[in-house]
Amino acid sequence: MDGAAIMGLGIAELASAIARREVTALAATEASLTALAAWQPATNAMARPRAEAAREAASAVDAAIAAGRKLGPLAGVPMAHKDMYYRAGEVAECGAKVRRGFVPDVTSTALARLDEAGSVQTAALNMAEFAFNPTGHNDHTGHVRNPWNGAHITGGSSSGSGAAVAARATFAALGSDTGGSIRLPAAICGVTGLKPTWGLASRHGAMPLSASLDTVGPLTRSVHDCALVTQAIAGADPNDPDAADRPVPDYLATIDAGAKGLVIGIEKRFLWDGIEPEVEAILEEALSAWRAAGATIVEVEAPGLAELRALVGTIMFAEAGTLHGTWLRERADDYTPVVRARLESGLAIPAATYLDALRARAPVTQAFCDAVFSRCDALFAPVLLFPVPTIAESDVRAEGGARWSSAIPRNTRIFNYLGLPGLSLPSGFTRNGLPCGHQLIGRPFDEATLFRAGHAFQRVTDHHLKAPRLSVQALPSPHA
Repeated sequence: MDGAAIMGLGIAELASAIARREVTALAATEASLTALAAWQPATNAMARPRAEAAREAASAVDAAIAAGRKLGPLAGVPMAHKDMYYRAGEVAECGAKVRRGFVPDVTSTALARLDEAGSVQTAALNMAEFAFNPTGHNDHTGHVRNPWNGAHITGGSSSGSGAAVAARATFAALGSDTGGSIRLPAAICGVTGLKPTWGLASRHGAMPLSASLDTVGPLTRSVHDCALVTQAIAGADPNDPDAADRPVPDYLATIDAGAKGLVIGIEKRFLWDGIEPEVEAILEEALSAWRAAGATIVEVEAPGLAELRALVGTIMFAEAGTLHGTWLRERADDYTPVVRARLESGLAIPAATYLDALRARAPVTQAFCDAVFSRCDALFAPVLLFPVPTIAESDVRAEGGARWSSAIPRNTRIFNYLGLPGLSLPSGFTRNGLPCGHQLIGRPFDEATLFRAGHAFQRVTDHHLKAPRLSVQALPSPHA
């Protein structure tokens, strides 16, 4: 099997082929390294390859299989991860000049669990500076470019993760989601991405931004792949007191149950307000696909969504500003102006305002769940209300560019405040050839229903099977 054929497999297919010794883990790793390098000039997705370490890990997998040892469910599967997951003794720069050359002395729990499951990390991937920019722009590392059209953004902050998975250069990539940073690049690059329930997966050894909102999760090509990776990283961790001490269900046990009997809710008063007709038409087609899959679509009400934007902003900016307080005082010039300004604005938030936003979280979340999930099993919502913008027009230095920083995460941040799981699914393509996606929001710790529903949707649609071609390259990004 040649490299292109290997990279065309799903995670379960590849892991099975490696276990049967039809493909070696080393061959799969070489195929991924080759694809990452080939796409690098077009996307700038990689921060650093891990070629030699990956080859050693892959060879160890092959040796273990040859010796008849039982390995994990992801044995030999190449993955690349956002450059904010620490691996002891290796550089992790978090897309930031402030962190240039930083070498941690701990390995993140998420990476350790993927290692234990047998996966092979081939690279660290570029990201927005300190994971604090929803467009994905980064003047320090160069902007990551959308593999469907390099003139357009990938979304942030998991920009390299979205681009590398969409380009079929890796089988999965860890991202992080504090205000949409998994779901945004997933939707904008045309892949599947899960923001898990707050507390489902340990954040130990992952760069923090906002302790009350941060989540870690995967971007993958399909829902089935997403469930496999989530299965590996989820669960309690003594190193992270916020990681929930509860059993992790077998996500694959119900993933094939289909959408029949599931009720999908839509809330149009806020979540669809201002949607552009082209995007609306695509999402209406997605709703038709849900019906074809067997789901029932109902309209629901979720009062107070607009107010959640202020609450989540208060928490995110206050916590991020506080976290960066010392660096802002000592190394302010090492931040890009836009990230510096966003962090400094958090320092001006009164403590009482921050504490009020925290105190409101539990009752507001309960009220939302009572109103919505009494009527449906999952809530369908647009990710973006408009086609994917270009890198140039969404640059804060461009006329009107600043508005994109609030417009892009409008429909994602509110669910971080609520702590609910969100699964981003490819929905089609706009006239400019860029992907369009929607998200399913579920009950707390009910990722299993989201996987079941999303897998059913991908059985009746083929958006997730489409991939960009390397020959399709547009203009290089400005300021890169």
